Amino acid sequence: MTTIIERIAAGEANAPAIGAPDRRPLTHHGLQNLMHATVERLNAFGIGRGDRVAIVLPNGPEMAAAFLSVAAAATTAPLNPAYRAEELEFYLGDIGAKAVLVAEEEEGPVVGVADRLGIPILRLIHDLAHPAGAFTINGGMEGHAKRPGLAEPEDIALLLHTSGTTSRPKLVPLSHANLGASATHIGRTLSLDAGDRCLNIMPLFHIHGLIAAVLSSLTAGGSVHCTPGFNALRFFGWLGEIGPTWYTAVPTMHQAILARAARNAGAVAASRLRYIRSSSSSLPAQVMAELEDMFGCPVIESYGMTEASHQMTSNRLPPGDRKPGSVGAAAGPEVAIMAADGTLLPADTEGEIVIRGPNVTAGYENNPDANAAAFAHGWFHTGDQGIMDADGYVRVTGRLKEIINRGGEKISPREVDDILMDHSAIAQVVTFAMPHDRLGEEVAAAVVLREGSRATEQEIRDFAAARLADFKVPRKVVILEEIPKGATGKLQRIGLAAKLGLG
Repeated sequence: MTTIIERIAAGEANAPAIGAPDRRPLTHHGLQNLMHATVERLNAFGIGRGDRVAIVLPNGPEMAAAFLSVAAAATTAPLNPAYRAEELEFYLGDIGAKAVLVAEEEEGPVVGVADRLGIPILRLIHDLAHPAGAFTINGGMEGHAKRPGLAEPEDIALLLHTSGTTSRPKLVPLSHANLGASATHIGRTLSLDAGDRCLNIMPLFHIHGLIAAVLSSLTAGGSVHCTPGFNALRFFGWLGEIGPTWYTAVPTMHQAILARAARNAGAVAASRLRYIRSSSSSLPAQVMAELEDMFGCPVIESYGMTEASHQMTSNRLPPGDRKPGSVGAAAGPEVAIMAADGTLLPADTEGEIVIRGPNVTAGYENNPDANAAAFAHGWFHTGDQGIMDADGYVRVTGRLKEIINRGGEKISPREVDDILMDHSAIAQVVTFAMPHDRLGEEVAAAVVLREGSRATEQEIRDFAAARLADFKVPRKVVILEEIPKGATGKLQRIGLAAKLGLG
Protein backbone atom coordinates (compact mmCIF):
# COMPACT_ATOMS: atom_id res chain seq x y z
CA MET A 1 0.00 0.00 0.00
CA THR A 2 1.85 3.09 -1.17
CA THR A 3 -0.64 5.75 -2.26
CA ILE A 4 -2.16 8.29 0.07
CA ILE A 5 -5.71 6.98 -0.27
CA GLU A 6 -4.70 3.36 0.39
CA ARG A 7 -2.72 4.29 3.47
CA ILE A 8 -5.52 6.34 5.01
CA ALA A 9 -8.02 3.58 4.24
CA ALA A 10 -6.28 1.56 6.97
CA GLY A 11 -7.84 3.68 9.75
CA GLU A 12 -10.86 2.44 11.72
CA ALA A 13 -14.02 3.61 9.94
CA ASN A 14 -15.59 5.53 12.83
CA ALA A 15 -12.34 6.78 14.38
CA PRO A 16 -11.60 10.52 14.09
CA ALA A 17 -9.22 11.46 11.28
CA ILE A 18 -9.27 15.26 10.88
CA GLY A 19 -10.40 17.64 13.59
CA ALA A 20 -10.25 21.34 14.45
CA PRO A 21 -11.04 23.58 17.42
CA ASP A 22 -14.80 23.93 17.98
CA ARG A 23 -15.61 21.43 15.19
CA ARG A 24 -16.72 17.81 15.17
CA PRO A 25 -14.14 15.58 13.50
CA LEU A 26 -14.25 13.91 10.12
CA THR A 27 -13.90 10.14 10.52
CA HIS A 28 -11.51 7.94 8.59
CA HIS A 29 -14.49 6.56 6.67
CA GLY A 30 -15.69 10.08 5.95
CA LEU A 31 -12.23 11.04 4.72
CA GLN A 32 -12.06 8.01 2.44
CA ASN A 33 -15.44 8.94 0.93
CA LEU A 34 -14.30 12.55 0.49
CA MET A 35 -11.18 11.46 -1.32
CA HIS A 36 -13.07 9.22 -3.74
CA ALA A 37 -15.66 11.96 -4.37
CA THR A 38 -12.89 14.49 -5.05
CA VAL A 39 -11.25 12.16 -7.57
CA GLU A 40 -14.55 11.86 -9.45
CA ARG A 41 -15.15 15.62 -9.27
CA LEU A 42 -11.69 16.54 -10.56
CA ASN A 43 -11.89 13.93 -13.33
CA ALA A 44 -15.17 15.56 -14.42
CA PHE A 45 -13.29 18.87 -14.65
CA GLY A 46 -10.76 17.20 -16.95
CA ILE A 47 -8.12 16.93 -14.19
CA GLY A 48 -6.40 13.60 -13.61
CA ARG A 49 -3.13 11.90 -12.76
CA GLY A 50 -0.15 14.07 -13.62
CA ASP A 51 -2.17 17.28 -13.87
CA ARG A 52 -1.11 19.98 -11.43
CA VAL A 53 -3.45 21.74 -9.05
CA ALA A 54 -2.12 24.66 -7.01
CA ILE A 55 -3.79 24.88 -3.59
CA VAL A 56 -3.96 28.35 -2.05
CA LEU A 57 -5.97 27.92 1.14
CA PRO A 58 -5.66 29.14 4.74
CA ASN A 59 -4.44 26.75 7.42
CA GLY A 60 -7.12 24.50 8.83
CA PRO A 61 -8.85 21.16 8.39
CA GLU A 62 -10.07 21.89 4.86
CA MET A 63 -6.50 22.59 3.72
CA ALA A 64 -5.37 19.22 5.14
CA ALA A 65 -8.28 17.36 3.57
CA ALA A 66 -7.82 19.14 0.24
CA PHE A 67 -4.15 18.16 0.08
CA LEU A 68 -4.99 14.50 0.68
CA SER A 69 -8.03 14.41 -1.60
CA VAL A 70 -6.55 16.29 -4.55
CA ALA A 71 -3.38 14.18 -4.33
CA ALA A 72 -5.54 11.07 -4.76
CA ALA A 73 -6.43 12.30 -8.24
CA ALA A 74 -3.68 14.68 -9.39
CA THR A 75 -0.49 16.45 -8.32
CA THR A 76 -0.82 19.01 -5.53
CA ALA A 77 1.18 22.22 -5.26
CA PRO A 78 0.34 24.01 -1.97
CA LEU A 79 1.31 27.70 -1.96
CA ASN A 80 1.56 30.24 0.84
CA PRO A 81 -1.68 32.31 0.84
CA ALA A 82 0.39 35.34 1.94
CA TYR A 83 2.38 35.47 -1.31
CA ARG A 84 2.24 38.74 -3.23
CA ALA A 85 1.04 38.85 -6.83
CA GLU A 86 4.53 38.71 -8.35
CA GLU A 87 5.43 35.69 -6.22
CA LEU A 88 2.23 33.90 -7.18
CA GLU A 89 2.90 34.62 -10.83
CA PHE A 90 6.33 33.01 -10.59
CA TYR A 91 5.20 29.93 -8.67
CA LEU A 92 2.05 29.25 -10.68
CA GLY A 93 4.01 29.58 -13.90
CA ASP A 94 6.87 27.42 -12.69
CA ILE A 95 4.50 24.70 -11.50
CA GLY A 96 2.52 24.66 -14.74
CA ALA A 97 -0.76 24.63 -12.82
CA LYS A 98 -3.83 23.35 -14.70
CA ALA A 99 -6.12 24.83 -12.03
CA VAL A 100 -5.93 26.75 -8.75
CA LEU A 101 -8.02 25.70 -5.74
CA VAL A 102 -9.01 28.59 -3.45
CA ALA A 103 -11.57 29.25 -0.72
CA GLU A 104 -15.13 30.05 -1.74
CA GLU A 105 -14.81 33.69 -0.67
CA GLU A 106 -11.25 34.27 -1.96
CA GLU A 107 -10.83 37.50 -3.96
CA GLY A 108 -7.15 38.18 -3.23
CA PRO A 109 -4.23 38.48 -5.65
CA VAL A 110 -4.24 34.78 -6.56
CA VAL A 111 -7.55 35.23 -8.40
CA GLY A 112 -6.23 38.08 -10.52
CA VAL A 113 -2.93 36.31 -11.23
CA ALA A 114 -4.66 33.08 -12.25
CA ASP A 115 -6.99 35.01 -14.53
CA ARG A 116 -4.06 36.83 -16.13
CA LEU A 117 -2.25 33.52 -16.71
CA GLY A 118 -5.38 31.83 -18.04
CA ILE A 119 -5.51 29.28 -15.21
CA PRO A 120 -9.05 28.20 -14.17
CA ILE A 121 -10.13 28.83 -10.58
CA LEU A 122 -11.78 26.08 -8.52
CA ARG A 123 -13.49 27.04 -5.27
CA LEU A 124 -13.61 24.96 -2.13
CA ILE A 125 -17.02 25.07 -0.43
CA HIS A 126 -17.39 24.05 3.20
CA ASP A 127 -19.93 24.44 5.99
CA LEU A 128 -18.89 24.87 9.64
CA ALA A 129 -21.87 22.71 10.62
CA HIS A 130 -20.32 19.78 8.76
CA PRO A 131 -17.38 17.73 10.05
CA ALA A 132 -13.99 19.44 10.03
CA GLY A 133 -12.35 19.06 6.64
CA ALA A 134 -15.47 18.14 4.67
CA PHE A 135 -15.84 20.09 1.42
CA THR A 136 -17.03 20.14 -2.16
CA ILE A 137 -15.42 21.82 -5.17
CA ASN A 138 -17.17 24.15 -7.59
CA GLY A 139 -15.76 25.43 -10.86
CA GLY A 140 -16.52 26.19 -14.48
CA MET A 141 -14.21 23.54 -15.95
CA GLU A 142 -15.45 20.63 -18.01
CA GLY A 143 -13.55 17.92 -19.79
CA HIS A 144 -12.23 14.39 -19.78
CA ALA A 145 -9.14 13.57 -17.77
CA LYS A 146 -6.46 11.96 -19.90
CA ARG A 147 -5.45 9.77 -16.96
CA PRO A 148 -8.49 9.36 -14.69
CA GLY A 149 -8.86 7.31 -11.53
CA LEU A 150 -6.81 6.92 -8.38
CA ALA A 151 -3.16 7.91 -8.26
CA GLU A 152 -0.53 5.18 -8.39
CA PRO A 153 2.67 4.83 -6.34
CA GLU A 154 5.05 6.46 -8.81
CA ASP A 155 2.72 9.37 -9.60
CA ILE A 156 3.85 12.75 -8.27
CA ALA A 157 1.70 13.59 -5.25
CA LEU A 158 3.33 16.84 -4.17
CA LEU A 159 5.33 19.68 -5.71
CA LEU A 160 7.16 22.09 -3.43
CA HIS A 161 9.83 24.71 -4.03
CA THR A 162 13.02 24.98 -2.00
CA SER A 163 13.40 28.20 -0.02
CA GLY A 164 15.57 29.84 -2.66
CA THR A 165 17.39 32.12 -0.22
CA THR A 166 20.53 32.28 -2.35
CA SER A 167 19.26 31.40 -5.83
CA ARG A 168 16.18 30.68 -7.89
CA PRO A 169 13.96 28.25 -5.93
CA LYS A 170 14.25 24.66 -7.14
CA LEU A 171 11.10 22.61 -7.80
CA VAL A 172 10.97 19.33 -5.87
CA PRO A 173 8.61 16.58 -7.11
CA LEU A 174 7.68 13.97 -4.50
CA SER A 175 5.90 10.75 -5.44
CA HIS A 176 3.26 8.87 -3.50
CA ALA A 177 5.95 6.29 -2.78
CA ASN A 178 8.25 9.03 -1.37
CA LEU A 179 5.52 10.41 0.90
CA GLY A 180 4.34 6.98 2.01
CA ALA A 181 7.87 5.97 2.97
CA SER A 182 8.39 9.15 4.98
CA ALA A 183 5.05 8.85 6.80
CA THR A 184 5.95 5.26 7.73
CA HIS A 185 9.41 6.32 8.95
CA ILE A 186 7.93 9.05 11.17
CA GLY A 187 5.22 6.78 12.53
CA ARG A 188 7.79 4.13 13.41
CA THR A 189 10.15 6.65 15.05
CA LEU A 190 7.36 8.13 17.18
CA SER A 191 5.50 4.84 17.84
CA LEU A 192 2.31 6.41 16.48
CA ASP A 193 -0.92 4.43 16.70
CA ALA A 194 -4.68 4.86 16.44
CA GLY A 195 -4.87 6.42 19.90
CA ASP A 196 -2.61 9.35 19.03
CA ARG A 197 -3.90 12.80 18.21
CA CYS A 198 -1.61 15.47 16.82
CA LEU A 199 -2.17 19.19 17.33
CA ASN A 200 -1.01 20.82 14.09
CA ILE A 201 0.24 24.39 14.39
CA MET A 202 2.55 24.22 11.36
CA PRO A 203 1.66 25.89 8.04
CA LEU A 204 0.24 23.37 5.57
CA PHE A 205 2.08 24.72 2.54
CA HIS A 206 5.28 23.25 4.04
CA ILE A 207 6.59 19.68 4.11
CA HIS A 208 6.84 19.61 7.93
CA GLY A 209 3.13 20.11 8.58
CA LEU A 210 1.91 18.10 5.59
CA ILE A 211 3.92 14.95 6.28
CA ALA A 212 5.01 14.97 9.93
CA ALA A 213 1.70 16.18 11.34
CA VAL A 214 -0.99 15.21 8.80
CA LEU A 215 0.09 12.19 6.79
CA SER A 216 2.03 10.33 9.49
CA SER A 217 -0.89 10.67 11.94
CA LEU A 218 -3.47 9.38 9.47
CA THR A 219 -1.26 6.57 8.17
CA ALA A 220 -0.98 5.32 11.76
CA GLY A 221 -4.79 5.33 12.09
CA GLY A 222 -4.71 8.32 14.44
CA SER A 223 -5.99 11.86 14.02
CA VAL A 224 -4.66 15.33 13.30
CA HIS A 225 -6.38 18.45 14.63
CA CYS A 226 -5.69 21.47 12.47
CA THR A 227 -5.59 24.99 13.90
CA PRO A 228 -5.88 28.20 11.84
CA GLY A 229 -2.12 28.60 12.31
CA PHE A 230 0.30 29.11 15.15
CA ASN A 231 -0.96 31.35 17.93
CA ALA A 232 0.94 31.19 21.22
CA LEU A 233 -1.94 32.88 23.06
CA ARG A 234 -4.46 30.24 21.95
CA PHE A 235 -2.13 27.25 22.16
CA PHE A 236 -2.93 26.43 25.78
CA GLY A 237 -6.66 26.57 25.16
CA TRP A 238 -6.21 24.10 22.31
CA LEU A 239 -4.25 21.82 24.64
CA GLY A 240 -7.28 21.61 26.89
CA GLU A 241 -9.95 21.38 24.19
CA ILE A 242 -8.25 18.89 21.87
CA GLY A 243 -6.17 16.91 24.38
CA PRO A 244 -3.36 16.10 21.93
CA THR A 245 -0.83 13.39 22.67
CA TRP A 246 1.85 15.29 20.71
CA TYR A 247 2.60 18.29 18.59
CA THR A 248 5.42 19.17 16.21
CA ALA A 249 6.84 22.64 15.58
CA VAL A 250 9.88 24.71 14.69
CA PRO A 251 12.09 26.06 17.52
CA THR A 252 10.74 29.62 17.39
CA MET A 253 7.25 28.27 18.09
CA HIS A 254 8.50 26.20 21.03
CA GLN A 255 10.20 29.30 22.41
CA ALA A 256 7.02 31.37 22.10
CA ILE A 257 5.07 28.63 23.92
CA LEU A 258 7.68 28.50 26.69
CA ALA A 259 7.46 32.27 27.14
CA ARG A 260 3.75 31.93 28.03
CA ALA A 261 3.75 28.56 29.77
CA ALA A 262 4.16 29.89 33.31
CA ARG A 263 0.98 31.98 32.88
CA ASN A 264 -0.89 28.84 31.78
CA ALA A 265 0.28 26.43 34.47
CA GLY A 266 -3.13 24.76 34.77
CA ALA A 267 -3.26 23.87 31.08
CA VAL A 268 0.32 22.63 31.18
CA ALA A 269 -0.35 20.42 34.21
CA ALA A 270 -3.48 18.95 32.63
CA SER A 271 -1.93 18.27 29.23
CA ARG A 272 -1.82 14.72 27.84
CA LEU A 273 1.36 15.22 25.82
CA ARG A 274 3.49 12.07 25.74
CA TYR A 275 6.23 13.84 23.79
CA ILE A 276 6.96 17.03 21.84
CA ARG A 277 8.66 16.98 18.44
CA SER A 278 10.92 19.67 16.99
CA SER A 279 12.22 19.92 13.44
CA SER A 280 13.04 22.16 10.44
CA SER A 281 15.81 24.08 12.21
CA SER A 282 18.17 23.62 15.13
CA LEU A 283 16.64 23.42 18.61
CA PRO A 284 18.95 24.98 21.21
CA ALA A 285 19.79 22.45 23.92
CA GLN A 286 18.71 25.03 26.51
CA VAL A 287 15.21 25.22 24.98
CA MET A 288 14.94 21.45 24.86
CA ALA A 289 15.71 21.24 28.59
CA GLU A 290 13.18 23.97 29.44
CA LEU A 291 10.44 22.29 27.41
CA GLU A 292 11.03 18.91 29.04
CA ASP A 293 11.02 20.47 32.50
CA MET A 294 7.85 22.49 31.81
CA PHE A 295 5.73 19.76 30.18
CA GLY A 296 7.21 16.72 31.91
CA CYS A 297 7.67 14.77 28.67
CA PRO A 298 10.55 14.07 26.27
CA VAL A 299 11.37 16.43 23.42
CA ILE A 300 12.33 14.60 20.23
CA GLU A 301 14.43 16.63 17.81
CA SER A 302 14.39 15.46 14.20
CA TYR A 303 16.12 16.58 11.01
CA GLY A 304 14.27 16.96 7.76
CA MET A 305 14.18 18.70 4.41
CA THR A 306 11.82 18.98 1.47
CA GLU A 307 13.92 16.77 -0.82
CA ALA A 308 13.64 13.91 1.71
CA SER A 309 9.85 14.20 2.06
CA HIS A 310 10.78 15.61 5.47
CA GLN A 311 12.40 13.21 7.97
CA MET A 312 16.01 12.02 7.66
CA THR A 313 17.23 11.51 11.23
CA SER A 314 15.64 11.65 14.66
CA ASN A 315 16.37 11.27 18.32
CA ARG A 316 14.50 8.39 19.89
CA LEU A 317 11.67 8.07 22.38
CA PRO A 318 12.65 6.64 25.78
CA PRO A 319 14.20 4.18 26.45
CA GLY A 320 16.11 5.09 23.29
CA ASP A 321 18.68 7.87 23.33
CA ARG A 322 18.00 11.53 22.75
CA LYS A 323 21.08 13.67 22.72
CA PRO A 324 20.66 17.43 23.21
CA GLY A 325 22.33 19.29 20.37
CA SER A 326 22.02 16.27 18.08
CA VAL A 327 19.36 15.69 15.41
CA GLY A 328 19.51 11.96 16.13
CA ALA A 329 20.37 8.86 14.14
CA ALA A 330 19.11 7.73 10.74
CA ALA A 331 15.32 7.44 10.87
CA GLY A 332 14.35 6.10 7.48
CA PRO A 333 16.97 6.76 4.81
CA GLU A 334 20.65 5.85 4.99
CA VAL A 335 22.72 8.73 6.34
CA ALA A 336 26.48 9.27 6.03
CA ILE A 337 29.12 12.00 6.26
CA MET A 338 31.04 12.64 3.03
CA ALA A 339 34.22 14.47 2.08
CA ALA A 340 34.29 16.80 -0.92
CA ASP A 341 35.86 14.05 -3.06
CA GLY A 342 33.03 11.59 -2.36
CA THR A 343 34.81 9.60 0.35
CA LEU A 344 32.59 8.48 3.23
CA LEU A 345 34.14 9.68 6.48
CA PRO A 346 34.58 7.83 9.80
CA ALA A 347 32.86 8.72 13.07
CA ASP A 348 33.60 12.10 14.64
CA THR A 349 34.85 13.60 11.36
CA GLU A 350 33.23 16.72 9.94
CA GLY A 351 31.90 16.68 6.38
CA GLU A 352 28.71 17.04 4.35
CA ILE A 353 25.62 15.11 5.42
CA VAL A 354 24.39 12.85 2.59
CA ILE A 355 21.37 10.56 2.37
CA ARG A 356 19.72 7.95 0.15
CA GLY A 357 16.48 6.03 0.51
CA PRO A 358 12.86 5.57 -0.62
CA ASN A 359 11.71 8.93 0.76
CA VAL A 360 14.22 10.95 -1.31
CA THR A 361 13.09 12.78 -4.44
CA ALA A 362 14.25 11.36 -7.77
CA GLY A 363 15.53 14.81 -8.72
CA TYR A 364 14.72 18.48 -9.15
CA GLU A 365 12.45 19.30 -12.07
CA ASN A 366 14.05 20.79 -15.19
CA ASN A 367 17.33 21.49 -13.40
CA PRO A 368 20.12 19.20 -14.66
CA ASP A 369 22.91 21.30 -13.13
CA ALA A 370 21.36 21.16 -9.66
CA ASN A 371 20.76 17.42 -10.03
CA ALA A 372 24.34 16.77 -11.09
CA ALA A 373 25.62 18.53 -7.97
CA ALA A 374 23.01 17.20 -5.54
CA PHE A 375 23.20 13.54 -6.55
CA ALA A 376 26.96 13.18 -6.97
CA HIS A 377 28.70 9.97 -5.80
CA GLY A 378 25.42 8.03 -5.54
CA TRP A 379 24.01 10.00 -2.58
CA PHE A 380 21.84 13.07 -2.20
CA HIS A 381 23.88 15.98 -0.83
CA THR A 382 21.94 17.94 1.81
CA GLY A 383 24.19 21.01 1.77
CA ASP A 384 24.53 20.71 5.55
CA GLN A 385 27.80 20.21 7.37
CA GLY A 386 27.86 17.79 10.26
CA ILE A 387 29.52 15.13 12.39
CA MET A 388 28.26 11.61 13.13
CA ASP A 389 29.31 10.00 16.41
CA ALA A 390 30.08 6.33 17.03
CA ASP A 391 26.39 5.68 17.85
CA GLY A 392 25.29 7.07 14.49
CA TYR A 393 23.89 10.28 15.98
CA VAL A 394 24.35 13.36 13.81
CA ARG A 395 25.18 16.87 14.92
CA VAL A 396 24.56 19.54 12.28
CA THR A 397 27.40 22.04 12.54
CA GLY A 398 26.16 24.44 9.90
CA ARG A 399 24.65 25.02 6.51
CA LEU A 400 27.52 25.06 4.02
CA LYS A 401 26.15 28.23 2.42
CA GLU A 402 25.83 29.86 5.85
CA ILE A 403 29.41 29.33 7.01
CA ILE A 404 30.94 32.76 7.71
CA ASN A 405 34.25 33.37 5.89
CA ARG A 406 36.02 36.07 7.89
CA GLY A 407 39.18 36.80 5.94
CA GLY A 408 39.79 33.09 5.37
CA GLU A 409 38.77 32.01 8.88
CA LYS A 410 35.69 29.75 8.63
CA ILE A 411 33.12 30.16 11.42
CA SER A 412 30.05 28.04 12.04
CA PRO A 413 27.22 30.37 13.13
CA ARG A 414 25.67 27.45 15.01
CA GLU A 415 28.67 27.32 17.33
CA VAL A 416 28.27 31.01 18.21
CA ASP A 417 24.51 30.53 18.70
CA ASP A 418 25.12 27.72 21.18
CA ILE A 419 27.48 29.85 23.26
CA LEU A 420 25.23 32.94 23.33
CA MET A 421 22.17 30.89 24.30
CA ASP A 422 23.93 30.16 27.61
CA HIS A 423 23.65 33.86 28.51
CA SER A 424 20.93 34.16 31.13
CA ALA A 425 19.34 37.22 29.48
CA ILE A 426 19.10 35.81 25.94
CA ALA A 427 15.93 34.09 24.71
CA GLN A 428 16.77 33.82 21.00
CA VAL A 429 19.85 34.33 18.87
CA VAL A 430 20.80 34.10 15.22
CA THR A 431 24.44 34.52 14.22
CA PHE A 432 24.99 35.57 10.61
CA ALA A 433 27.48 37.00 8.13
CA MET A 434 27.71 40.79 7.84
CA PRO A 435 29.54 42.34 4.86
CA HIS A 436 32.98 43.78 5.59
CA ASP A 437 35.11 45.88 3.22
CA ARG A 438 38.44 44.24 4.05
CA LEU A 439 37.60 40.78 5.42
CA GLY A 440 34.71 40.04 3.08
CA GLU A 441 32.48 38.90 5.94
CA GLU A 442 32.31 39.66 9.65
CA VAL A 443 30.42 37.92 12.46
CA ALA A 444 27.18 39.51 13.65
CA ALA A 445 24.39 38.32 15.92
CA ALA A 446 20.74 39.27 16.36
CA VAL A 447 19.33 38.57 19.83
CA VAL A 448 16.01 38.75 21.62
CA LEU A 449 16.21 39.20 25.38
CA ARG A 450 14.11 37.29 27.88
CA GLU A 451 11.13 39.18 29.25
CA GLY A 452 12.28 41.38 32.14
CA SER A 453 15.99 40.86 31.39
CA ARG A 454 18.58 43.41 30.39
CA ALA A 455 21.92 43.19 28.59
CA THR A 456 23.91 45.58 26.46
CA GLU A 457 25.69 44.82 23.21
CA GLN A 458 29.05 45.13 24.96
CA GLU A 459 28.03 42.78 27.77
CA ILE A 460 26.96 40.16 25.22
CA ARG A 461 30.21 40.57 23.28
CA ASP A 462 32.22 40.24 26.49
CA PHE A 463 30.30 37.05 27.37
CA ALA A 464 31.17 35.59 23.94
CA ALA A 465 34.80 36.73 24.17
CA ALA A 466 35.28 34.77 27.38
CA ARG A 467 34.15 31.56 25.65
CA LEU A 468 35.14 31.84 21.98
CA ALA A 469 38.28 32.46 19.97
CA ASP A 470 38.59 36.15 19.16
CA PHE A 471 37.80 35.78 15.44
CA LYS A 472 34.47 34.08 16.28
CA VAL A 473 33.21 36.84 18.59
CA PRO A 474 30.40 38.90 17.00
CA ARG A 475 31.64 42.35 16.08
CA LYS A 476 28.05 43.54 15.93
CA VAL A 477 25.20 42.54 18.24
CA VAL A 478 21.72 43.78 17.35
CA ILE A 479 19.15 43.59 20.16
CA LEU A 480 15.63 43.22 18.73
CA GLU A 481 12.07 42.76 19.96
CA GLU A 482 11.68 40.06 17.31
CA ILE A 483 14.04 38.48 14.79
CA PRO A 484 12.67 38.39 11.22
CA LYS A 485 11.44 34.91 10.27
CA GLY A 486 10.60 33.05 7.10
CA ALA A 487 7.07 32.03 6.12
CA THR A 488 7.23 28.80 8.14
CA GLY A 489 8.49 30.48 11.34
CA LYS A 490 12.13 29.51 10.83
CA LEU A 491 14.89 31.97 11.65
CA GLN A 492 16.94 32.65 8.52
CA ARG A 493 20.60 33.64 8.50
CA ILE A 494 20.98 34.27 4.79
CA GLY A 495 19.83 37.76 3.91
CA LEU A 496 19.44 38.84 7.55
CA ALA A 497 22.20 41.46 7.33
CA ALA A 498 20.37 43.18 4.46
CA LYS A 499 17.03 42.99 6.31
CA LEU A 500 18.62 44.71 9.31
CA GLY A 501 20.37 47.33 7.20
CA LEU A 502 23.88 46.12 8.02
CA GLY A 503 26.49 46.67 5.32
